[in-house]
Amino acid sequence: MTNQSKHACTLPLRFNRHFTDALPADPETGNHLRQVTAACFSYVNPAVVKAPRLVAYSKETADALSLSAADCQSDSFSEIFTGNALIEGVRPYAQCYGGHQFGNWAGQLGDGRAINLGEVIDQQKINQVLQLKGAGKTPYSRTADGLAVLRSSVREFICSEAMHHLGVPTTRALSLVTTGEDVVRDMFYDGNPKPEPGAIVCRVAPSFLRFGSYEIFTARQDVDTLKTLVDYTINNLYPHLVETGLDMGVETYIRWFNEVCQRTVKMVVHWMRVGFVHGVMNTDNMSILGLTIDYGPYGWLENYDPNWTPNTTDATHKRYRYGHQAQMAQWNLVQLANALYPLINDVAPLKQCINGFASNYATQMNVMRADKLGLKSYQLEDATLISDLHKVLQLVETDMTIFYRGLADLSTEEEFQTDDQLIRSIFEAYYDEDSLTTNKKAEICHWLRQYQLRIRQDGTTDAERRKAMNKINPKYVFRNYLAQLATDKAEQGDNTMVNELLEVFRHPYDEQPDKEHFAVKRPDWARERAGCSMLSCSS
Repeated sequence: MTNQSKHACTLPLRFNRHFTDALPADPETGNHLRQVTAACFSYVNPAVVKAPRLVAYSKETADALSLSAADCQSDSFSEIFTGNALIEGVRPYAQCYGGHQFGNWAGQLGDGRAINLGEVIDQQKINQVLQLKGAGKTPYSRTADGLAVLRSSVREFICSEAMHHLGVPTTRALSLVTTGEDVVRDMFYDGNPKPEPGAIVCRVAPSFLRFGSYEIFTARQDVDTLKTLVDYTINNLYPHLVETGLDMGVETYIRWFNEVCQRTVKMVVHWMRVGFVHGVMNTDNMSILGLTIDYGPYGWLENYDPNWTPNTTDATHKRYRYGHQAQMAQWNLVQLANALYPLINDVAPLKQCINGFASNYATQMNVMRADKLGLKSYQLEDATLISDLHKVLQLVETDMTIFYRGLADLSTEEEFQTDDQLIRSIFEAYYDEDSLTTNKKAEICHWLRQYQLRIRQDGTTDAERRKAMNKINPKYVFRNYLAQLATDKAEQGDNTMVNELLEVFRHPYDEQPDKEHFAVKRPDWARERAGCSMLSCSS
């Protein structure tokens, strides 16, 4: 089979073409590699796969799209969301964009393995793009095959939904479907490729435009297409910035860029709150809506180490390490500002927006850190308490997620406690109990007593503080070793763990007593195992 069946499969989805109707298309329609100029996208059909089989779907995302459980479990669903069947209104396309990768301009990149089916209106009357990741080659695939493997698809599917339920701005995922075909990947880039099961994720977002979507046109000195895309973006994705009856102008562009900066602040602060490390914050992986996008070699901070990166490609320079994510977001925003300059022709307001990113990030981080500690509000004198905490977290290998959940159980109402009594609530956070020397334990307990004193100054009861802290400090995060275990089972045709994790992460702040085994520290066997610690960009 080489051609999709059209209209053979149906679902209650009505597609529109807002994006493709409003923006310039690539005049070439053949699916061959090329440089695409003066166009925002190229039409291309997904590859037909042998045997689509549903692994899992997100009930919440399906509900938002008015899809029932019966719809999602139908053969039509799997056919449509692998691209085997195209329903009415669908004319698939891949976007053109460029990007800075690890600080260097990479030229044209584009949707190399993502194909957009089109847009639908959700229950909230919001336009949502449905995109297939791993659906085959496009004009932007470069030397790759445009496909995706099950291990990366499991990670993307579950993490998209877990992040949503954690309260982090993110793209969503509707479905995970295996293709019945193998995909060859060199997981470690060590010259030993092997076949792995292929899979496709249907991603959902109001837009998949990235910083690089604008950079490409400025790099090519194509200001006309740049303006067309920026005007489309503001009119369709930021309509509240457009004053009725007024033409788009410099002031609107500046207000829009400033809002992009502030949405990016919010996103990164949430990453820091839950311990998420994106791993590959290139400008082509930065959403113009301030959403977490492109779940590749990401990871969750288990041992608290601000210098940790989950990306093997970044292991030497650690450009995208946990503690450097805000600086990288700001650097990326500078590149976006450079791309927008031809429409504004004034550096000063762009600099002001960039400076606003830094100041607002600092403010929001202080508020977030105070919230994680259960403080009523951030006070200037809390800076010492917080900086001392970050030192304490690095005295011995400390699991960040478990530490904050345990800290919520610390008694601050009992004034006289021994060191052993004090440390009991956070003891489970330590990976190596033997490393807790007497001196280190004394230093930790000194901080705990300062913390108790600060809580008493607030006059907050332990019950009130525990409730507040447990609303912002998750108990369950999508640790890499859990993703690997779920993948191992799914590769054998057992999808139960994928669906079980999907259910657990629907309530990441709840105790869920029967799921405690998903909230424990990373086991020793996972410390160095492939897929459980650092990952490559291979998919």
